[in-house]
Parts: sequence; C-alpha cells; structure tokens
Amino acid sequence: MKGDTQPLAEIIRPRKMKVSPSDYPDLPYVGLEQIEAHTTRLLGTVPATEMKSAANYFESGDVLYSRLRPYLNKVWRADRKGLCSSEFIVFPGNEKIDSDFLRYRLNSHDFVAFATGLNAGDRPRVDFDQISVFQTWLPKDLAGQRKIVAEIEKQFTRLEAGVAALRRVQASLKRYRAAVLKAACEGRLVPTEAELAKTRNGNSKFETGAELLARILAERHKNWKGRGQYKEPAAPDTAKLPPLPKGWAWATVDQLADIGSGNTPAKIADHVRAVGPIPWFKVGDMNRQGNEQIMRSSESYMTQKSAEALGLKVFPSGTIIFPKRGGAIATNKKRQLEAPATTDLNVMALTPHCDVSTYFKRWFASIDLSSLSDGSNVPQVNNKDIQPLPIPLPPLAEQTRIVAEVERRLSVVEELEAVVSANLQRATRLRQSILQKAFTGALAA
Repeated sequence: MKGDTQPLAEIIRPRKMKVSPSDYPDLPYVGLEQIEAHTTRLLGTVPATEMKSAANYFESGDVLYSRLRPYLNKVWRADRKGLCSSEFIVFPGNEKIDSDFLRYRLNSHDFVAFATGLNAGDRPRVDFDQISVFQTWLPKDLAGQRKIVAEIEKQFTRLEAGVAALRRVQASLKRYRAAVLKAACEGRLVPTEAELAKTRNGNSKFETGAELLARILAERHKNWKGRGQYKEPAAPDTAKLPPLPKGWAWATVDQLADIGSGNTPAKIADHVRAVGPIPWFKVGDMNRQGNEQIMRSSESYMTQKSAEALGLKVFPSGTIIFPKRGGAIATNKKRQLEAPATTDLNVMALTPHCDVSTYFKRWFASIDLSSLSDGSNVPQVNNKDIQPLPIPLPPLAEQTRIVAEVERRLSVVEELEAVVSANLQRATRLRQSILQKAFTGALAA
C-alpha cells in the first residue's frame, strides 16, 4: 500500500480546551485509572460533578493519550463526548488521519518505546512537543487507513477470543485452588487423625488440635522476652463459628503467630545500599516478583548495625509479608521471606509458630486481604484486623498430610497456570506483531 512517512506534528495537533467540570455536570469524566493499560479499553467513567480541578474536554471520535508514565500505554478512542484528566493529550480526528488508525498507532510498541525513553524518574511525563517528532508511516488517504484498521480489528477479534478462553481457564484454576484450600481447612481433603486413630491396634491416642494449641501458647509464654506483664493472646469467639472435625480446635492468628509492621525511618536513605545482607522490602518490590511466592530481591539493603540504629525489626526467614494499605491491598499479594529481612511501613509481617508454620501459610493463602480493609478511600489493614482471625487447627500429624495433599494438587494447578500465563504473554506479543505489520504496510496490501 502506498504511503509516506511524516512526523506526528504534520499529521495532527492536540485539542486544547480546558473546562471546569461544574459547567458540564451531565458529562462523564475519564481519569487515568479508567483506561486499561495496553488494550485501548475503557474500564468505566465517573460523573464530572465528582471532579474539582480543571479538565480537558473531548468529543466523540477524539483519541485520548496518557502522557503520564507512557510505558503504561493508555490510549482510548472516545465513543462519546466528555471530560478527562489533564494528564491526557486529546487528539481530534482530521482529514489526514483516521481516529482509529491514530489510536492503534499510539498503542504500538515502537511508539510506546519512543515515548518511554524521552524522560526518566518515578513519574515520567511527556508533552506533545516531545512526541510530535515521532515519524510515522501513513497511507495516502483515509480509505487506506480504514482498510488497515479493519484488518487490525479482524485479527484482534480472533486474538481476543483466544485470550478470553485463556482468562476463563485462569478463573477456573483460581476457583479450584480456592476449593482445595477450603476443603483442606474443613477436614475434607485427607482422612482426619481421629478417623485414623480408630484403625490403630490398641493405640487410639493422638495430640489434638486443642492440646497442640495449649503447648504452643505455653511455649510462647515461656520464651517471651518483652517488657511488662505478659498478655495472653485472645482466644476466638466460637459462638458463631462452624463445628470442626473431631480432634480439631479453633485458634486465632494472634495465638499462632507474631504480627508486626515495618517502618520507614526519616534517615533511612543514609543507610540503604544497592547490596547488603538485609533487604528492606517495599510494596513495589512485592509487585516485581510476578507470580513467585518467595521474596528474593529488593532495591534496598542494609547492615544489621543499620537496622538496629534505625530501630527496624528484622523478621526471620519464612515470615509472610503483605501490603497493609492503599490500592496494593486489592492485589492480595502475599510473599514469604527467603532470608531475614525488614520492611517499610506499608508492609505487614506475619511470623507463624514453627510447629504450624507450613499449614498456617497454606491457610493464610486462602484469606482475601481486601475483605479485611476498612472500606475507606485509602483502604488499610491493621494488626487488629489480623489478630482475631479464626483459624481451624488440626492435629500436627494431620497438618502434615493436609499440606502434602494441597501441594500435590496445587503443583498441577501451578503448572497449568504457568502455561496459561505464557500463552497470555504470547498473545500480547502477537498483538504488537500485528500492529508492527500494520504500520509498515505489510498487513493490508
């Protein structure tokens, strides 16, 4: 297909129309969070009346491009008129370029890489003058552009059908994982210790969950080295809890684990380094771990001496850490420390007693952290939310069998999840391959 290459500045100019949301109470408002990264998909809108700051006005057919953190690749072609965040550059269609052609052009990998490389920092932001020099191939007429768009969308329709099927498999695996953990914590996954005791010749005795709990509490009291008088952790209120299998007992997280939070001291910047013996984990470090369950690397490290000087508690290997506030709670990420580490103030740490550690971690994996938050605009989970959580406690030998069976079943799930994840990544690469061909004239002859 015939065409030529031009800088963006010669093809289109932004719409510059700042308005007050109060003057347009009936229009929808689109913020950065309402556009899905990489897919050009709108996730929703909010009423303009909820906004106070000046906003950009857009018409149906305009293309919204997020100039903040361009690596997130947030682009949307408006199908209605409305208002949007001033972090968007608004491009109206014109006689030179079709709006859908522009949407896909801004969504393609080479443009995203170009825009991402323009600025550095935690919140990189581009402006039109910077991106206006980007050279793009353009068919000579709108009909040619629309032909390319039609071919892109035909290919994407097939691709999205496959992605939807993979998402359904992903959801089914998630439900099966939850069902396995639920059965494990209700005594339905393996024979109980009480059932097995009946088959033993002349020896039907075993340490019950209640006896195990009493032993753990006595040991924790004996080893306590805090100040003041020892305070016994509160027992669960079993009045509203369901019955348990014979030999099990209800306990609380507070009875079975130490709960703590990290800190972000004012002078911590003077102590952190790129390498060192003790990592200082932040929520961002947890996000970078992908699907892994073990925390292995951090951006910041310190010495034991620095941790002591800053008053930071170093949590032992095996401690579970998870986000305690902000939007990160919704991700429900829980990790285990591979080695001793400390954390910042937005990360909570849970160290289970050694006798129940493995079972406890499997049980905690089934807890939805977001359901524990306070429901505020900045959701938060505190010690008081975690401490009273009731946990069904089986006998120790039964815990071993439960964990073995859970791990056997979930190992299959994890293998399937890895296959699904790999294919979803392949779909993302294929999407970009389609766009690459489209904008070199190779997709529609």
